[in-house]
Amino acid sequence: MDYKLPQLPKRDLNSNKGTFGKILNIAGSKYMPGAAYISSISAMTAGCGLVCLMSEESVIQAVSAQTSIITFAPLTEMLERLQVFDVLLIGCGLSTSESAEKIFEKAICNSKIPTIIDADGLNILSKIKITSPASAILTPHPLEAARLLHTDLEKILADREKAAKEISKNYNCITVLKSHETIVTDGVNVYKNTTETSALAKGGSGDVLAGVIASFVAQELNLFDAAALGVHLHGLSGDLAAKNLTEYCVTANDTIRFLPNAFMNYAK
Repeated sequence: MDYKLPQLPKRDLNSNKGTFGKILNIAGSKYMPGAAYISSISAMTAGCGLVCLMSEESVIQAVSAQTSIITFAPLTEMLERLQVFDVLLIGCGLSTSESAEKIFEKAICNSKIPTIIDADGLNILSKIKITSPASAILTPHPLEAARLLHTDLEKILADREKAAKEISKNYNCITVLKSHETIVTDGVNVYKNTTETSALAKGGSGDVLAGVIASFVAQELNLFDAAALGVHLHGLSGDLAAKNLTEYCVTANDTIRFLPNAFMNYAK
């Protein structure tokens, strides 16, 4: 596939927050509120119009204490919120508890909007037989990919492209298989990213990526382009952060902080 990354989504002067898409982010749990924060803020930073974090009360309280730029909703409002949002992002820090499985299943079975499944959402998906009526992007790292394919890690690492294609075919989705050379595929076409750095080998990096990809979907890039551009700019942001902070010192928050620099470099 002779694939060319798309331009950044266009910004119309005659616009409002609805123009650039609204994301419902079902994320976080008692011991992982940070994932909910990081995925929400990265989505906003990447240009979408609105992010609503839906989670348990303790997570909402923790995240609301850190930011005033996103909105919040209780899990009891899931079905009505799914009717008015443009994109569903689910799984970041969700946990794999019994209650998390019920939340995930309810969301996936009722979502008719493009859906990005990350982290614990992938681990739950690997355990239960469930099909989403919506188009989807799955963002596994190699171990999560092994769980999705019910195989061992060594087989994934032996041929990552084959594994990514198999996930796409089995789950009827776009797959983003994360690694030092992240692979994006729809089961046939493949994009291999080159902007990778060890600076991104930190907790929270995947949450940043999930938020950026969701933001591009909300801004109406097609799912393959949103995934590929999200991976590229996430990696570029990590590169820029590492040049300023060293590969040792970059955190997920730094990756978000350098996203504007990545966007400016890409747009040149």
